[in-house]
This record gives sequence, C-alpha cells and structure tokens, in this order.
Amino acid sequence: MTRMQPEQPMQQTQPMQPMQPGKRLLLLGGGHAHVQVLAALAEQPLAGWTVQLVSPWRRQIYSGMLPGWVAGHYPIEACAIDLDPLCRRAGVDFQQTAGTGLDLARQAVHGADGVDRPWDLLSIDTGPVAGLARLPGSADHTLPIRPIERFIAEWPRLVERIRHHAGRFELVILGAGAGGIELAFAIGHRARVEGWSALRLTVVGSEALPLPGAPPRVRRQALDLMRERGIVWHASSRARAVAAGRLHLQDVAGSEGATMLSFDACLTTTGAAAPDWPSASGLATDAGGFIRVDRRLRSVSHPTVFAAGDVAALADARPRSGVYAVRAGPVLADNLRAGCLGQPLRDWTPQARALYLISTGDRHALATWGRWSWRGHWVWRWKDHIDRAFMRRWADPAPRTALEPETPP
Repeated sequence: MTRMQPEQPMQQTQPMQPMQPGKRLLLLGGGHAHVQVLAALAEQPLAGWTVQLVSPWRRQIYSGMLPGWVAGHYPIEACAIDLDPLCRRAGVDFQQTAGTGLDLARQAVHGADGVDRPWDLLSIDTGPVAGLARLPGSADHTLPIRPIERFIAEWPRLVERIRHHAGRFELVILGAGAGGIELAFAIGHRARVEGWSALRLTVVGSEALPLPGAPPRVRRQALDLMRERGIVWHASSRARAVAAGRLHLQDVAGSEGATMLSFDACLTTTGAAAPDWPSASGLATDAGGFIRVDRRLRSVSHPTVFAAGDVAALADARPRSGVYAVRAGPVLADNLRAGCLGQPLRDWTPQARALYLISTGDRHALATWGRWSWRGHWVWRWKDHIDRAFMRRWADPAPRTALEPETPP
C-alpha cells in the first residue's frame, strides 16, 4: 500500500479548442481517478454536457484494503466504493458493461454488450489486466488477483477447499512484490486464527529477497517475518509454465536445471499488464501497451482522449500503484472540465518518492520512505486510519431505510 505527499504545483498550458453544448463526456472504467472525477462533477455539474460512466463493476475495490479482507480484519463492504450513489450525485449515467475496443475515427467505445457509445471527450481509467499472457497454462491453472472482483468471488471457495482438504494443502503464491507479500501474510494470519494446520504456504520470487525495489533492510525484515510465520520462500526463480497441480520454474541465473513445485492451488500476483485494445485501436502506447499520456494526462496521439491510473503510461514514469491514480484524480477532473469548456489544461508531475505501507497480517505493518523505514503494530494502526479515512470520503450519505442493514465497521 502506498501513500504520497501532496501534489506538486501544476502549470497552465494552452487551451484545447472549445466544445459546443450538447457534447458527450465518456468515462471508461470506474478506477480511483474516475471516482474523484465523479466527486468533482457532484460538486460542480458540467453544463451542456452529457456524462456517462461505463464499467463492468458497480463498485471499485480499494486494493490497499484487500489483504485486510483476506486476513479477516474487514468485511468486503468496507473495502468497496459504491459507484451508483456517486453517479447519482454527479448526474452521471452509469452503464454496466466492459469496454472492448475503440473506434478512434468515429470516436466510439465498443461495449461488451454490443453497444457502441460515442464520445466527444473520452477518459480511460480501466486499470490493468493480469500480467500472465506469456505464461503457458496460467489461464487454466492459476487464480490471478486481477481482476479483483474475480478473486473476491473465488477466494471463499478456495477457503472451503483448504478447510476440508485431506492432508497437507500446498498453496503457492507466484510473485513477491508488495501485493504478493501482503497476500501471503494475510493468508498466513487467517490460517493461524482459524486453525488451518494443514496449509503450507510458499511464495515464489525472481530475486534473492522479497519486495523488489524496497530498501534492503525492509526486504530482509520481510523475509525474517516470513520465516517466523512459517511461509516458505522460493527465491531467484521465474515461472516457465503451469500445468494441473504443477508449477515449472527456471533459475534466474540461467542454469540448465529446472524446478517443479507441486500445488493444490496457485495464486498469481505477478504485476500488471496492459489490455490489448488500446494499442489495437491505434492509440499511442509504450512498449508494454500502456496508453502514453503527457503531463496533462492527455493521449499524446489523440487530443480528445485522456487516461489515468494503471492503464496509462505517465510522461514521468512511476511504479504502477493505485496511489498515483488517487493523486491524479483531481488533475484529471480539472483537465476534463477545462477540455470541455475550452480552458487551459494544467500540468501535473507526480513526485518521485512515496510512503509505502505494507501490512504483514496480524495488524502489524512495515513502512518505508526513501531510505527510512519503520515497523510495528503502530504502523498498521497508522495504515488502518489512513485507509478508513480515505473510504469515508466516498461513503453514501443518503439515509438508510429500515430494510438496509448497517455495514459492520
């Protein structure tokens, strides 16, 4: 989980050409940046424009709290932003379907429901897809964390398998970044609390230590905690293929030998990949297929298209983390309004250094800021306070009826 300091000052640029009344602003995807666009529209409607949100999900799961749900600290409702009330308050038409492609010449989004939706200004915040396209067998034999809604649907069934399994249950997590390590600690905590004594948990990473990119001290601390809690660390290995119950690994040093890990279930957290349709549509993308945007979050090839979040390749490259979508949200909202009204757009440069908060399962967490680091239960309470405060910003203020139960805290 990542948190950042306040944004850098933004600079004005030349305005776009004014749009005429009766135009259409289309928000494709319900990601964190678009949540903030909806909030801005609720405060100040966009006169003369029809605004539509297209998303396959009626809620946005806050990924920073997902490990807490797995660990049993939160109900899933506490981790979800309900898009329906946000759209109602903003006067935005919500269409529940996925975007499957763009017709840039006609300025239309192809929907999975077979409907083409035109735009005069388009903003894309759909998020990434699981980065497993090149791993043979992964689609059939692993459970990826993305899309998150699929993981949420499958996780209770996996829990039942673990609980009722005869003999040892081998659970492998492929990927040792922050998402994979937080998930491992969360599952380990749940196992201890609920007595899953037959579970053996293994994390596979491509480097000698978990948490690539973190300070060495924090990486060693994470490994020490994993060992203390009985989580097996399989280092310096990359997956070559997945078969039913078997993960084929190759040593990253390039040795001739290969390793096979047997598993009863395999979770994959191996990073984000771009969907195919932005590049296929003709939008300018980077080498990974992510939509290239300038400092105003506008496509470098199509000025009526904006993008933010993990689907975008920022002008100033940053790690793919939801925090950048959160910080980009107000800038995107301002620039979409400015683009609609023919006003100057503003630059945004996200800062390079961020605060990382990594939960370790039992209401304990690690924190890093540059070369500084901290750990302890107080760090988890700090993270919990930040996360809950963020979610309260999007809570539906409408009064509940007698038939609507309160969400547990």
